[in-house]
Formats: sequence, structure tokens, C-alpha cells
Amino acid sequence: MKIADFPVIETERLLLREIVHADVPALFAIHGDPETMKWFGVDPLVDEAGAAKLVDLFASYRSQPNPGARWGIQVKDQASIVGSCGLFAWNRGWHKCTLGYELHPKAQGWGYMKEALLACIDWGFQNMELNRIEAQVHPRNAASIRSVERLGFKQEGLSRQLGFWGGQYHDMLQFALIKQEWSMGEA
Repeated sequence: MKIADFPVIETERLLLREIVHADVPALFAIHGDPETMKWFGVDPLVDEAGAAKLVDLFASYRSQPNPGARWGIQVKDQASIVGSCGLFAWNRGWHKCTLGYELHPKAQGWGYMKEALLACIDWGFQNMELNRIEAQVHPRNAASIRSVERLGFKQEGLSRQLGFWGGQYHDMLQFALIKQEWSMGEA
């Protein structure tokens, strides 16, 4: 499967859509916030030019040999995105990829991320012929651990010093969701 045309996903309250340059201010509000980026795996952006480069990076996912998709999460009655989620590092031969996500602090607590991830994961299993979706979560990111566990991900272990940001190495917990265990209606 080739992801040439960006797949738009609609849920009850959300529109998961392509992240475009008009989203740069909203993307910078998220990716420039040190608290939001504390567990994300990269240093916070320092300016909107960095957010514009991030838009281009997300768009480039579709042209890579093993493409992925990064959706902007837009609440239907709002104009800008409140976060993003996506599937990347697609290994077609192994039928697996990695899940990533982040949400602006003001949008947290409304169930938007769960709604977005349910749709994202289901799309991946249905359209990318995935058998496995992985997620790496920092051991101190309790909210994200709860999120993936509620979606059915199982913890498989600890990858020591897997990430580097904030001038130091970070251990990451390894989680995975297998297609035969996925039940969108029960998550």
C-alpha cells in the first residue's frame, strides 16, 4: 500500500487530517512547550521556523520507502489542531510500525487522544496490513502509560538509554498491541 493521498479520518468529535503550514502556530504551541515535550523524545522547538520544518517532516513520511502518517487532531468545531498522532517506522516485511502522539495541555482531559488513537490504530490495522503496533513510553510518563494500556497495549520490557533529549539518555518502556488482541469497541 502506498500512502500518496493523505487519509482523512473522521470520528464523532474529531477530524484527523494532514498537518499543513497553516498549523505552524498551533504546532509550535505544542512542540515549543517544555512541559508538553518533557517525555516526547525531542527537545522543545525554539521558534515557528522549527514548527514549519516539522510540518515538512511529517509530510515527508508518505514519500519514504516505508511510509507512515501523522495526523493533526482537530476538534470539529475548532479551526486549529490540538495535537497529533501517527504511525511511523513502518516495517512492511514484519507488518509492524510505531505509534506516536502528543496533545496540547489545554486539550487534555477531554478524551480527545483516546478517540484519536482508537481511529488511528484501527486505520493502521485495516489499511497498512499491520500485525503489531509498538509504542515507546518514558517510565515516568504515567499518563501515557495509562493511555496505551487502556488501548490494549502490553508492556514487553525496558529499552535502556534508547532516547536522547534534554542533554541526557533516557530509558523507554516498550509496549505493543497485536492485531488479534485489538477490539476497537472494547478499548
